Amino acid sequence: MRILSGIQPSGTLHLGNYFGMMKPCLDYQAGAEKFLFIADYHALTTVRDPAALRVNVRNVALDFLACGLDPERTVFYRQSDVPEVQELTWLLSVVTPMGLLERCHSYKDKLAKGIPASHALFAYPVLMSADILGVQSDAVPVGQDQKQHVEVARDIAIKFNNAFGEVFKVPEPVIGGAAAVVPGLDGQKMSKSYHNTIDLFGDLKETKKRVMRIVTDSKTVDEPKDPDACNLFALYRLLASDAERDDLAARYRAGGVGYGEVKKMLFEKIASGFEPFRRRRGEFERDPGRVEDVLRAGAARARAELKKTLQMARQAIGLE
Repeated sequence: MRILSGIQPSGTLHLGNYFGMMKPCLDYQAGAEKFLFIADYHALTTVRDPAALRVNVRNVALDFLACGLDPERTVFYRQSDVPEVQELTWLLSVVTPMGLLERCHSYKDKLAKGIPASHALFAYPVLMSADILGVQSDAVPVGQDQKQHVEVARDIAIKFNNAFGEVFKVPEPVIGGAAAVVPGLDGQKMSKSYHNTIDLFGDLKETKKRVMRIVTDSKTVDEPKDPDACNLFALYRLLASDAERDDLAARYRAGGVGYGEVKKMLFEKIASGFEPFRRRRGEFERDPGRVEDVLRAGAARARAELKKTLQMARQAIGLE
C-alpha cells in the first residue's frame, strides 16, 4: 500500500503536530510504502516572508529526521523540488467544477480568519489533489477536518478517469485515531492559530512555563476529578505508559492529586521523552548538507513517480 502525507512549513511544530500527524506518519514506515512532503507551495497562501519560509522548511525537515524518519523507508521531499506537480495541477483543473471548490470548508475558514482571498487559496484543493494523485496514493491519513480534501481528490480523479480513461488511482482517506486532536493550553485543539501550543523542541524553561499555564477547573487537591474531562490528563496520557495512565486516572477519581503536581509530571514526561530526539536533532542541525541531501534524494524518487503519472495524463488528455 502506498501512503502519502504532507505538512505545511507555516511555523514551529508542536506536540499537536507530533501526536496528530508526525507520529502516525512515522509509524506507517514499518508496513507501507510511504511518501511524505513538506508543502512549501501550499504555505505560500499564508507565509509571505521568504526568509521565514526557508527557515520553516529546514526546521520541519530537522524535526522529522530527529523524531525517527528513515529516508530509506520514506520518500521525504520538498514539494517545490517536484515541478511536475504544478503541470498536473493544471491538467486536473480542467475537470474540476467551480462548485466543488466553492463547497470546501478550508477556504471559508481561512477567509473568516482574515486571510486575503486569492486564486491560490481558492484552488488549494486542486494542488493538494495533484500531490495525492501524482504519486498514485492508495491512502491519505488525515484528521477529520482534512477529510474533505481527500474527498475532493477522489472526485477529481473520478471525473478525469471518466473523461479521459483510467489514469489515477482513487485514494481513500484514513481518519486519525484518538490522538488526532491534541488539546492546547486552553483546551481547544492545539494550533498555532490559537497561540496555545507546546513547541516540540522549544526551550525547556519556556516549555515548563507553558505547561504550568494549562487551563484546568477549580477543583481542590482533595476533590475527585474526571480524567476523561481534563485536557491536562489528555496530554499526559499521550506520553505516559498504560500503567502510568491508569494509575493517574485512579488517583484523579479517588481525590488527593492536584493539578500542579500533574503539570510537573507532564513537563518531566515531555523533557525526558523528547530528549533523545533533541540530541538527534542537534546532530542533523550541525550537518545541514546531510539534511539537504535527504530532501534532494527524496525529490528525485518522487519526481520519477510524478513523471510517469504526468505522462499518462498528458497522453490521455491529448498533449502527447
